[in-house]
Amino acid sequence: MRILMDERGIRAALDHIENQIAAAASQGAQVALIGIRSRGDVLARRIADDLARRGEKPIDLGTLDITLYRDDLAEIGPSAVVRTTDIPFDVEGRHIFLVDDVIFTGRSIRAALNAIMDFGRPRAIRLVVLVDRGGRELPIQPDVIGIRTERPQEEIRVLLSETDGVDRVEVGS
Repeated sequence: MRILMDERGIRAALDHIENQIAAAASQGAQVALIGIRSRGDVLARRIADDLARRGEKPIDLGTLDITLYRDDLAEIGPSAVVRTTDIPFDVEGRHIFLVDDVIFTGRSIRAALNAIMDFGRPRAIRLVVLVDRGGRELPIQPDVIGIRTERPQEEIRVLLSETDGVDRVEVGS
């Protein structure tokens, strides 16, 4: 595995993402963050905490498990692990920033959009990803990107200090 982003690179990417979210919030939009398990939720928490430290108004935070919405659920079968979804606010009329670590085919995001719509009808959903690796199979594109790389044949692993003890993005087969 090669290192695509180190701790400093992730910090710079998150600063960029946080500036975009803060700009939307400062325009009076009712903003909320929803992180997709299992790294998007960690990133969303970190973004919300960073924005609070910067003095931004508090942003509602939710966590979304998309397991039951996946289009390959039948293939996963009994080994599928369903975790909790926790969206403790009304999504109706909100500007939702949906946060994930990596976007590849777009299928996980499609599943997340379906799951969010089961909670209500947001005013808008903006997709935030730390890494866009290309290789889309669905017409889904992120609105805010930490880093873009065209590596559809290579695995991308996001490691975060909260879950892995280190901040790093690795690439390799």
